[in-house]
Amino acid sequence: MEQETQESIEPKPVDELRKFLESHRDERHVIVLQDFPDPDAISSALAHALLSTKHCIRTELVYLGEVSHPENLALLRVLEIELTKWTPDFKAEEFDGAIFVDNQAVNTALWPKLEQAGVKPLAIVDHHSTQAAPQVEFSDIRSVGATATIYTQYIMEGLMPFESGHRPHARLATALMHGIRTDTGALVNAREEDFSAAAYLSRYFNSSLLNEILSVKRTPRVMEGIEKALSTRKQVNHLTLAGIGFLRRKDRDIVPQVADFLLTEEDVHTVVVYGVVMNDDGSESIVGSLRSSKLTLSPDQFLKEALGVDEGGNHYGGGRRNAGGFEIPLGFMSGSYDEDYDQLKWKLVEKKIQKVILGKMDSKEA
Repeated sequence: MEQETQESIEPKPVDELRKFLESHRDERHVIVLQDFPDPDAISSALAHALLSTKHCIRTELVYLGEVSHPENLALLRVLEIELTKWTPDFKAEEFDGAIFVDNQAVNTALWPKLEQAGVKPLAIVDHHSTQAAPQVEFSDIRSVGATATIYTQYIMEGLMPFESGHRPHARLATALMHGIRTDTGALVNAREEDFSAAAYLSRYFNSSLLNEILSVKRTPRVMEGIEKALSTRKQVNHLTLAGIGFLRRKDRDIVPQVADFLLTEEDVHTVVVYGVVMNDDGSESIVGSLRSSKLTLSPDQFLKEALGVDEGGNHYGGGRRNAGGFEIPLGFMSGSYDEDYDQLKWKLVEKKIQKVILGKMDSKEA
């Protein structure tokens, strides 16, 4: 009985967020997105920015990596969403704190730079499994299909009720609908909370704008990646492994697009696509995407167990239902010296990834 009473009086996240925003009135916050922002991160950041504006908090949406996926570029263009890419000239010291949406700070390369500049971590809102995140004043980490679902629930619960015909509300509703749709596989993998959020948004979003975002075509570079994957893929039972070689940093979004395409093949339930991404500073990383329609396979658990952690205890991989990704620095092996070296390095990467993924798959099915 006492436990039930405690649960009934425990404050709701929306009430805690309202208090948090009110306590930081008139401040300036940096909203930190993952290094390579996806629709869920972008829409959630936009939602937090609008909620902050109601409490006279100025915000800036910042990321460190690239926005290169055609749908993500279309999302920014069609809905006129402004993101700021971090540069060495960014004046971090002018901000009173940092808000992390769709990430928990430790998996973004921007956090160490903000920490070094003395920017205080204030809040985390995310739907991924809990990680070793920094201490913050407000944290809402829930096991739902998308972070956009969490922000939609804040809106539904009265923090900023939508109004029909209100352009900024229609714009945000469209972004949030796209965020939920993307992270739940077009609602195929949605949970009850995601469906409820989508039902609410359906009354306010602009279907014409969303269709424009979704109608983008594959670029020639993506088609080249698909062609290479089809010619080099390794298939074991119902698993497909495909390496697509060396990629420029701005082309890394080719990897998940190729993975999505390969999963459409008959009798394939799991796909892992990977490549070596050459970063601007000369370093290189193995970047991969996992896609699966197998109900008993958790991409998050699979990749974390298969790939392990770095020296700081952070996992190289992770994910959500039916989709995951990983990034592993190549360290001292980075760099290109000649064609023979590149070929040898690629063979080593290919052999290692195949051994780890196939070995883990065998152990799960044993």
